Amino acid sequence: MFKMGFDNEKYLKMQSEHIRDRLQQFGGKLYLEFGGKLFDDFHASRVLPGFAPDSKVNMLSELADDAEIVIVINASDIEKNKVRGDLGITYDLDVLRLIDAFREKGLYVGSVVLTRYAAQPSAVAFEHKLAALGIKVYRHYSIEGYPSDLAHIVSDEGYGKNEYIETTRSLVVVTAPGPGSGKMATCLSQLYHDHKRGIRAGYAKFETFPIWNLPLNHPVNLAYEAATADLNDVNMIDPFHLEAYSQTAVNYNRDVEVYPVLKEIFTQILGECPYKSPTDMGVNMAGFCIFDDEAVKRAACDEIIRRFFAAKCRVRKGESDEEEVLKIKLLMKKAEISPDDRPVCAAALEKQEQTGGPAVAIELPDGRVVTGKTSPLLGASSAALLNALKALGGIHDDIHLISPVIIEPIQDLKVNHLGNHNPRLHTDEILIALSICAATNPTAELAMQQIQKLNHCEAHSTVILSQVDDKVFKRLGVNLTCEPVYQTKKLYHK
Repeated sequence: MFKMGFDNEKYLKMQSEHIRDRLQQFGGKLYLEFGGKLFDDFHASRVLPGFAPDSKVNMLSELADDAEIVIVINASDIEKNKVRGDLGITYDLDVLRLIDAFREKGLYVGSVVLTRYAAQPSAVAFEHKLAALGIKVYRHYSIEGYPSDLAHIVSDEGYGKNEYIETTRSLVVVTAPGPGSGKMATCLSQLYHDHKRGIRAGYAKFETFPIWNLPLNHPVNLAYEAATADLNDVNMIDPFHLEAYSQTAVNYNRDVEVYPVLKEIFTQILGECPYKSPTDMGVNMAGFCIFDDEAVKRAACDEIIRRFFAAKCRVRKGESDEEEVLKIKLLMKKAEISPDDRPVCAAALEKQEQTGGPAVAIELPDGRVVTGKTSPLLGASSAALLNALKALGGIHDDIHLISPVIIEPIQDLKVNHLGNHNPRLHTDEILIALSICAATNPTAELAMQQIQKLNHCEAHSTVILSQVDDKVFKRLGVNLTCEPVYQTKKLYHK
């Protein structure tokens, strides 16, 4: 059951103050690396219940007059068609989505940077597409010996080979569609180029996870490792922070590895490094805004289990390998949790055992679990969704919200006119049918009024769902997991 544990207003206030302080510290120009997601940070909202998915960009809007956005994307991710798991779109498409979203918020997007550029065909095509849309594009390259060979990295053959990003605002926010895009390297490269041009500039990091002042094995930090299991990121005690302050702080391996590079660059620019540790670089105040640690722990544990099922499904689809699954298994062991701790899993599997077909279970806000089975009229997802709306609205289970007389013509349209092989109604189709019925049926209208209550509910399917059903659950705010099994033995699955 969903329970608040995070103070979002306090978080925005503290973060805003720290960003302004850091900007004043460096005076002329600040490159602010935004880790995680500026928009739709659903991971943060799931593990920190109370965190608003768009809170960071709303805060940034207050600095719109001083801020410029630079979006970074790894050219290899474009070539691999890497997909954002929460939105189901590729990273290159998400760049376009982000640009539109920033502009709608009144934020200026200055350019896009292609990192690890090696003339990959898909990256070249995307570069041409951006140029045709009037968006400035810059190329950054892989650097041999990165991050250990400092002499080579901080030279004209290292950062010097990267194209210099022309910016016009004092606060340059560097963001990306996802982790591993090269945001920090882009910032460091800019510091090097600015120094050569006589421009005073600084760097800071706005990274929500891992949360530096929570224990290393706190479920929130373990959930971050689960979210980045495919990148082999590892949370660790910041050794530089421990040495400098005799204080334990949590960071992750890539920041710790690159810190000597940053320290060397700052030393060359300012004569000394203003940061004694990677943790010092950050402005993350999230740990100070948790008011119910038990609620946050439970939410994070739930997220780790969801990540486990998602990884297993990716393996089944051929999008990942068992190494990711094994890593999340180890994280579950650290958190002392298992898939059995997810009530909807057992309920869905039991329903499947009873009916002999795919089933879906949904846990409601009050802890009740409803299920749905596969029938000639409805898929299990649609049935479970209708049953959930009935339960939330206090509608008796025997009452038909949508008459078969209405469903059958829709099936006829799907199969006999639109060429679909599956006559059962998907979740989007059943919601449209329900909304039509609500115009004349008060009971259907009552069911429609319950839809917003599905936000934060948990669901589990005994088979991998179609993209349509998967997206509908996400849009409703339902946290869905699936067994790594296809409903049919076909080789091609939509």
